[in-house]
Amino acid sequence: MKEKIILVRGAGDIATGVIQKLHRCGFKVVATEIERPMAVRRTVSLSEAIYEGNYKVEDVEAILVSDIEEINIAWNLKKVPIFIDPNLEILNFLKPDVIVDAIIAKKNLGINKNLCKNTIALGPGFIAGEDVDIVIETNRGHDLARLIFEGSASPNTGIPGETCGFSTERVLYAPCDGVIENYFDICDFVKKNEVISEVNGIEVKAEIEGVLRGLIRNKSKVKKGMKIGDIEPRTEINCYTISDKARAIGGSVLEAVIILLN
Repeated sequence: MKEKIILVRGAGDIATGVIQKLHRCGFKVVATEIERPMAVRRTVSLSEAIYEGNYKVEDVEAILVSDIEEINIAWNLKKVPIFIDPNLEILNFLKPDVIVDAIIAKKNLGINKNLCKNTIALGPGFIAGEDVDIVIETNRGHDLARLIFEGSASPNTGIPGETCGFSTERVLYAPCDGVIENYFDICDFVKKNEVISEVNGIEVKAEIEGVLRGLIRNKSKVKKGMKIGDIEPRTEINCYTISDKARAIGGSVLEAVIILLN
């Protein structure tokens, strides 16, 4: 299976867990992203390669590429090529064996079974057996990372998962449309009511104390209500390693890939 090509759509923190698992197991992985990714947990998102040219998370490194020749060079260097391609135009010159939609958009942004022989999607917005072959549950709880062969993942509740008794309190949202100005960085310890950021002069304050685990890139253009950061109440958390959730989902994607290819 080592010559099999897997296209992963998206390279945020969950997608990075998927990419690492597949890359480690010897698949030729290529990731696609939008022109300006808006990852919150940037330190564990290979999408940062879009801005930096290359970016490493744990033992996997992504390199920004622009054509098939550069994709092959990246593979020869044992690195993951990442391609700016929101509309999957890459399919005009590259025929992957599997497509994994890992955007976690909570809705289907254009994936269907006609695009590839084998298709996998993460989270709500897809119907297994209709839109894609396999859907993988992304909601925390008993069914996290479960493979779904018929039907859909849990619907999007709009409520963040609970950690140490905190849910919506641990997430930072943009108070209005505008450009964000950050006063802290990922891994900083913040206290309740500290001003983390401003958007067009409107303050965004921490509702709890803890470690700033995620924060959108400074000077990004944001929309009102958009998630721009999150605070981790567990102070022992590591901001530079792939999360338990991303690892679990990555393992399930690997399982799904093997099922489909066999």
